[in-house]
Amino acid sequence: MTGRIAIVTGAGNGLGAAFAEALAAKGNAVVVNNRRHADRPFTPDEVVRRIADAGGTAMTDGNAVDAPGAAERIVASAIDRWGRLDALVLNAGISGPAVKVGAGDTQLEQVLAINLTANHRLVEAALPHLRRSSAGRIVFVSSTGGLHGVRGRSAYAASKGALNGYALSLAAELRRDAIGVNVLGPYAATKMTAQPGQEPDPLLAPEGAAEACAWLASAECGRTGEIWVAGAGHVRAARAMESVTMRFSPDALSALAAMPEPRGYQGGEAAFADFYQDITGE
Repeated sequence: MTGRIAIVTGAGNGLGAAFAEALAAKGNAVVVNNRRHADRPFTPDEVVRRIADAGGTAMTDGNAVDAPGAAERIVASAIDRWGRLDALVLNAGISGPAVKVGAGDTQLEQVLAINLTANHRLVEAALPHLRRSSAGRIVFVSSTGGLHGVRGRSAYAASKGALNGYALSLAAELRRDAIGVNVLGPYAATKMTAQPGQEPDPLLAPEGAAEACAWLASAECGRTGEIWVAGAGHVRAARAMESVTMRFSPDALSALAAMPEPRGYQGGEAAFADFYQDITGE
């Protein structure tokens, strides 16, 4: 096997399937992961068939990402079949119930277990192999909800905000290993975003975010520690920003709320250093 080897979690349909097919079209051999459901067909079989019909290479993996030992088994699927791993696309996730804070159980623990903890375990299992790759890549599939919040989906927004912070921290830690780590926030019409009685917007087909994902997972992509929003074949950059600094007063809050002279930072240490320089002039 001469091409790159990639794992895509939650790839039985929707965005994950589109990501897997885009990676395969770029020459990656792909592990198409998705949990098995006893009462439904195993959809990764169809994804692998489409990849094979297009001349690509793929295999299925039926582990639920949050099951005990799943991370090691998913990574072993790639290693046992192809002997190495080059890219990890962490797409599996759930939105949780639509419940406002204070109106009942938001299932925060379950959402975090799948959207954050399972991804952490997969990274831990994959890192030894990614370090041996000539161009290891990790793509965290997140959401702009983790940047801006989502009304009625506080558990989901919290999990994605945590995922963003985890990914950016990991990017800083892995720079010396030449492992690229980026976050992709896709805008797409999927089962997770479907509204009863409404047809999905064809402009927001999952394939519209897949090219960006395949690029971020490629050896050619030299970017790391960034958040990218993609959909409909378009892309924009996103990051947390801080304004200029003023001495505290209620009037200062009003002036700063408009974010004058916004600044972005690579890491919390850089943000603090800039704040300290503003207040001391040093």
